[in-house]
Amino acid sequence: MSNSTLVHPDIVKVLLSEEALLARIRELGAQITRDYAGRKLLVVGVLKGSLIVMADLLRAIGPGVDVHVDFVAVSSYAGAASTGTVRILLDLRESPEGRDVLIVEDIVDTGLTLTALTETLRAHKPASIEVCTLLDKTDCRQTPFSPKYTGFKIPNEFVVGFGLDYEERYRQLPYIGILRVS
Repeated sequence: MSNSTLVHPDIVKVLLSEEALLARIRELGAQITRDYAGRKLLVVGVLKGSLIVMADLLRAIGPGVDVHVDFVAVSSYAGAASTGTVRILLDLRESPEGRDVLIVEDIVDTGLTLTALTETLRAHKPASIEVCTLLDKTDCRQTPFSPKYTGFKIPNEFVVGFGLDYEERYRQLPYIGILRVS
């Protein structure tokens, strides 16, 4: 984290610095570039949390990949707790049929949201479908879901920043921090 970045008073601890996040996203972009070289790739961001990581990831994917972008919005949370029910609030505008699809997510914890989303997208017959997540909380998994591309495995802590929120707050923080939950 740069010296000029102040830690928000609601943050107990900075788990991942901005520098560490950006370095790992560049590595993921390089891997995706190798894996999809010469192919057309539909990159699907899961709103709103993926917004920041997706922007950085798109810049890290090389020119050898023909990238198209779309978004979905899904919800399974009420405050800090997962409801267990996944709702699609905004669907794709572009058809994934016959296309390589890469879903970009901010965090995978229970795996319920991404299991439901990938099943929904598979019904549209994409050529392939993979997931890239910035953060993975494997200790919370309730399904056998496993993303192909993972930035960081993290402990079971409630984290915010770099696009992740709590009740729409803290998304703008340039790092991933553990939120003080009172």
